[in-house]
Amino acid sequence: MATVELRFSALPEHVRTARLVAAAVARRAGVDEAVLDEVRLAVGEACSRAVGLHVSNGVSAPVRVALTEEEKKFSIEVGDEAPRAVSGRATDGDGAGDALSGDESGAEAEDEMGLAVISGLVDDVEVTSDEAGGVIRMSWPTADASDPS
Repeated sequence: MATVELRFSALPEHVRTARLVAAAVARRAGVDEAVLDEVRLAVGEACSRAVGLHVSNGVSAPVRVALTEEEKKFSIEVGDEAPRAVSGRATDGDGAGDALSGDESGAEAEDEMGLAVISGLVDDVEVTSDEAGGVIRMSWPTADASDPS
């Protein structure tokens, strides 16, 4: 199992680099060429979301991206260290318990839109978050090395 790890300052200009690295590693891992645009877009959304969360929460820690090549799967984890309220407010995106106004509701709507885009691009996606930050895990199948087609 090979893993490439990236850490970058929470600046929008670094998202493009993360997308390019993710696509290159995905190609090397055997992800179908037709899916590489989806990989690029999903990583871009996840990294942009992490950058936005770091900026809006004043987090100076880097955004983390782990690209893992497994036997029949290529996985990407994008992690942030932006704290989430765990009690008293829904964090699963169903809107229950949200009593936000102004900029916060706009930021949350943008966050939900980014997650919806990722979910539309990636069949296997998992989003987790707690008071220490969050992780978006995405994976795609890779070509089986023993398959002649």
